Amino acid sequence: MASRELVTHSSEETIQRGREIGAQLKAPVLVLLSGDLGAGKTTLTKGIASGLGAAGEDEVTSPTFTLVHKYDRDATVYHVDLYRIGDIHDLETLGLEDVFAEKAVVIVEWPDKLALRTDWPVVRIRLEHVSEDTRRIQIEDPAQALSTGPTAP
Repeated sequence: MASRELVTHSSEETIQRGREIGAQLKAPVLVLLSGDLGAGKTTLTKGIASGLGAAGEDEVTSPTFTLVHKYDRDATVYHVDLYRIGDIHDLETLGLEDVFAEKAVVIVEWPDKLALRTDWPVVRIRLEHVSEDTRRIQIEDPAQALSTGPTAP
């Protein structure tokens, strides 16, 4: 299992790290973002969507009230926020089963509320608010969904 930790010291740096992560993702993949409120999940998503070419950073906003945003310029990215999901019935109304029928990158905030199974590769990212501007980003990639460049034979 590939695992790594990054530390960022500004929103701009968190977005840049997201760009780097996004540039390494290949659809289909499920990205599970966890962390407390204000930890930087949407900020990181801005970079991931930008790195994939799905949207510019300024186009990516939190789907807290709409629950799902779709960005599909050069790649398809679904940004899902399950914070306001109360139970399985609320989750079923989102139609996420249809999302997993597409070749997309699906980024889910508050993934502990996701009761949906998929055989897609999964990347787990935990963001921790260390101080006002500092974030610790822990990435677990058990399926090796993040390419790390050329590998030796």
